[in-house]
Amino acid sequence: MNHINKAILSELQEIFRDCFDDDEIVLKPNTSALDIEDWDSLMQITLLITIEKHFKLKFNPEEIQKLNNIGEMVALIDKYLNEN
Repeated sequence: MNHINKAILSELQEIFRDCFDDDEIVLKPNTSALDIEDWDSLMQITLLITIEKHFKLKFNPEEIQKLNNIGEMVALIDKYLNEN
């Protein structure tokens, strides 16, 4: 991925900090669930719901399952936002 939408990345970082109650979280394009200690399946659901509400979009479950890291999440959100 050559280009990452830094505004979306910044907004996601704030969402992650709120959800995990941890102001030390710094998201990078290659950040994944393995990098954040409390990121389990329940937190995944909380994050997705929060992200959908924040960006006013609805993810396709198949697309979500294919995501490997934050960079891919940013690209997906960017795609959704640019479709409208």
